[in-house]
Amino acid sequence: MTPLYEKRKTDFYYRTDKNHRVKLGCHPHLHHHIEFVYMIEGHSVGYADSAAYQLCPGDIFIAFPNQIHRFVTTEPEKYMLFIVGPDIIPEIAAIIGSGLPETNLLKNVDRYPELVELLYKIAGVVCEEGDSRHRDIILRGYLLAFFGELLRRLPLTKLHSGETQALKAVVDYCSKNYTSPLSLAALEDKLHINRYYISHLFSDRLNIRFNDYINSLRVSQACRYLRQTDKSITEISELVGFGTLRTFNRAFIKHLKQTPSSYRKQNSTDTCVVSVPI
Repeated sequence: MTPLYEKRKTDFYYRTDKNHRVKLGCHPHLHHHIEFVYMIEGHSVGYADSAAYQLCPGDIFIAFPNQIHRFVTTEPEKYMLFIVGPDIIPEIAAIIGSGLPETNLLKNVDRYPELVELLYKIAGVVCEEGDSRHRDIILRGYLLAFFGELLRRLPLTKLHSGETQALKAVVDYCSKNYTSPLSLAALEDKLHINRYYISHLFSDRLNIRFNDYINSLRVSQACRYLRQTDKSITEISELVGFGTLRTFNRAFIKHLKQTPSSYRKQNSTDTCVVSVPI
């Protein structure tokens, strides 16, 4: 299945399932955010790029920005899921943006009580009521402390800085202009980056073809329209940048293995079957 690029609307998302109601399992996807899961009970398999990891109670799985990842539920789980936009923790964003983890799984985190304590403090702040300004400051502080402790125990493989900057420029431009006609030649003209190098970045760093990436942005936005509006499928196809309804249907089926109409029937509320709500 072709991975789906998610354009997330918020800088922070938290979900917990302690009653086995919402499975962790989801289709392959990637986004600009950092996503990590703390497993409380049960077992799942987490995939980051081409690597597979067995998630057991007490483990943390993390996917860095623009890493293709997914989960396969193997038995009922209890877990805590966090999705964090790097922009709210710029001190950490520079570190995370310059490398990838040698392993995406930190085993037996319970031996690091300070990490587990910070996880629960982050979750607690999110659920608090009161002045949101103070809550946001406290949340950012806990996130900084958590990632500081986590990265001490998670060796990174350095990436070439020029390659990282080029990929960020391309991804940012595409995320803002995906509803317009886009091609490698157009990006070369706008960003002054060689089209063949751009193609290499997508295939080597994101493991996805350029056209599939653009279509995944469009399909992701189409999912929101299908869930949240009563716009016709033809209108949605045009709004998200597909030239024809036939092309839209073909891309939608390729990414989600179902038609737009069947997706709408199954997702009448703001819940995304691709992964977590976006």
